[in-house]
Amino acid sequence: LKKRGVEDIMIACIDGLKGFPEAVEAVFPKTRVQLCVVHQIRSSMRYVPDRDKKAVMEDMKPIYKANNEEQGYQRLLAFEEKWAKKYPLTCKSWLDNWLNLSAFFEYD
Repeated sequence: LKKRGVEDIMIACIDGLKGFPEAVEAVFPKTRVQLCVVHQIRSSMRYVPDRDKKAVMEDMKPIYKANNEEQGYQRLLAFEEKWAKKYPLTCKSWLDNWLNLSAFFEYD
């Protein structure tokens, strides 16, 4: 992108490819990285058996449909409170990635 004349990127929405956020930030240090919510949902649902997938996905919706980052984070904490004992890796994935999952809240 840099070689094609791109001087700066405000936000880059990426999937979970390892090393990609660091590569973007190395070339475009001012860029805000946003992890793709769809990829995050798919990735975190690997830890949930079919019988609970619908309920877990329904409880995820309020997180990424929140009006702002603070509200989204509070909803994430409520999600964690409900599901962490049953699906700790699903909750951990969202919490660990929250900084890059919540970037889109900065743009309204």
